[in-house]
Amino acid sequence: MRTIGLIGGMSFESTEVYYRLINEKVRDRIGGFASADLMMHSVNFADIVEMQKSGRWDLAADALSASARRLQAGGAECVLICTNTMHLVVPQVAAAVDIPLIHIIDETARALAARGLRRPLLLATRYTMEHGFYAERMTSLGIDVMVPEPDDRTAIHDIIFNELCAGTIRESSRKTALAMIDKAKAAGADCVILGCTEICLLLDPDALPLPGIDSAAVHAQAAVDFSLT
Repeated sequence: MRTIGLIGGMSFESTEVYYRLINEKVRDRIGGFASADLMMHSVNFADIVEMQKSGRWDLAADALSASARRLQAGGAECVLICTNTMHLVVPQVAAAVDIPLIHIIDETARALAARGLRRPLLLATRYTMEHGFYAERMTSLGIDVMVPEPDDRTAIHDIIFNELCAGTIRESSRKTALAMIDKAKAAGADCVILGCTEICLLLDPDALPLPGIDSAAVHAQAAVDFSLT
């Protein structure tokens, strides 16, 4: 079993999901009392949020690169950034270490392609939906990403930061997100990417108007596959 390195805390609600999923998947594969060999460095999310708001992605890249180096120094054999948004700084983080960085967008694209899905609606933070890094990477992998209309992008961003990152789950917000999916379905979407690792707290990917891909679950599975092969 190879050691998994997790950069977490963005937010800790979704990092908890990663920890649980990775350990459950290892136990399912091996059986008995098996659990994952993993390390985690959990950052102060308040610091990262301020960097995001001020557009200081250079500082965010430095912070996550330092985390990755700490994990490698501690014995991690791969690294995962346990959030979609911060994959904006993956080039810098990947360059900071000599171990593989398991990329959430690449793994999600593979999961879509395996199911023959090519036109997903992306539900995520405003940074992920609007900065271009996500759609560009998906396009290079043959996936044509849709995003909600501007007002809906604001709504889902606010749900993520004001509710889900604070551990708050509201039925009204679930209905708001489902309405976005209905609109996208009418516009030709063939699936939904839960493209923020907290959205699985709000939406069940198996109970949506379109097939759902939970990026956190896909990312966790990729970590386990790496560790056990």
